[in-house]
Amino acid sequence: MNFAHPAFTPYRELVAELALPHGLPTLDALNASAAARNIRNAAGRPLRFVESSGRLSARAYETAILQTGAVPTRSTTWHDVLNALVWLRFPQFKGTLNAAHGAAIATEDGAVRGPARDALTVLDESGVWVASRSPALPRLLRERAWHALFWEARAEVERDMAFIVVGHALLEKALTPYPAMTGKCLVLHAETLDAAALDATAARELVQIARPRALPPLPVQGIPGWDPANAAAGYYANVEIFRPLRDPPCCARDETLAGAGR
Repeated sequence: MNFAHPAFTPYRELVAELALPHGLPTLDALNASAAARNIRNAAGRPLRFVESSGRLSARAYETAILQTGAVPTRSTTWHDVLNALVWLRFPQFKGTLNAAHGAAIATEDGAVRGPARDALTVLDESGVWVASRSPALPRLLRERAWHALFWEARAEVERDMAFIVVGHALLEKALTPYPAMTGKCLVLHAETLDAAALDATAARELVQIARPRALPPLPVQGIPGWDPANAAAGYYANVEIFRPLRDPPCCARDETLAGAGR
């Protein structure tokens, strides 16, 4: 498998430790990495990856993790293994995400997922942390001023912003990237762009997200250097990918949530 895409930069150590380019790791290997890092869920229970026993509802899946620390994992799929990868790299964010699901589930009537859990699911599947030391650059992102952000302010973006993919479905797409690949952004105003330090910052910020619309879309291949072709200004002229604000979001709700149910 090709893990050379910049989306995997924060995960390089784990990718090597688990020998992911050579194939899917075993649950034992994932659990050894979790134990070595003493990873626990939001309730303080040691995190374990256990073989999934059939298809679980989203409610049952999140509740199981919160109550037991056991993450149902299909060891034969990259989708679930990449979910484990994010748990191993950013445990505070993932633990808070799981706890927020649990809190929202407790307030819901019936099996219908409300807007808060929709937003949490979008982050889990397609989330990208966009950390910026500059308040001006995230405004351009929210306005979908793609040419102004990624071309005119390219040097500032490279110096003052960090883009960290935490959505495991988006990481799966990065294994075979394509120009329209789109994430949903959790914008972080931060002093540091260090990925490890941003784990706690992102965990604090995610609880403020009440609905998917609060997460602006991001065509990730437009990030400077993430696609060699974006070294030319014309790359950002494709309005089918780099849509202006007046158009529907690049990553529609139905597409973003596809495959999110367990």
